[in-house]
Amino acid sequence: MPTRSTLVYGIDTSVFLRLLTGHPEKDFKATALALQALFDRKPTVELVVSNQVIGESYITLQHHYNLSKGEARAGIRKFLTDGIVSPLNGAAVLDLLDQAGGAGLMDRLIVQDYQAKQIPVLTNDQKMSKLAGVLRLSG
Repeated sequence: MPTRSTLVYGIDTSVFLRLLTGHPEKDFKATALALQALFDRKPTVELVVSNQVIGESYITLQHHYNLSKGEARAGIRKFLTDGIVSPLNGAAVLDLLDQAGGAGLMDRLIVQDYQAKQIPVLTNDQKMSKLAGVLRLSG
């Protein structure tokens, strides 16, 4: 198997939120400096974020930063397209951030994560069951 020339790191919610919001400022600066040092040592590094981290951040933006669901989705999407971080599951995640109505973002992220691994999804949730590849068990 060929060796990958790019080193990929997954980031957690604490790193993602600091980069996304710049808050708390002291922690943001420390995180940015640490990442800059990493990029200086390893210029080809890529940063990725999982669906779970995106979902946790989406909820945090609403509850701790008082953003609406739409504002939270738009902010995350903009950051993922303009920044140094990309979605672990690729561009399909960006499309989820544009969708409103029906199943919520968290449900869409769950389904997309399973589907990325070609695993069908079972649910009891009516709205989630309307997503492609999801089977409703009861309700």
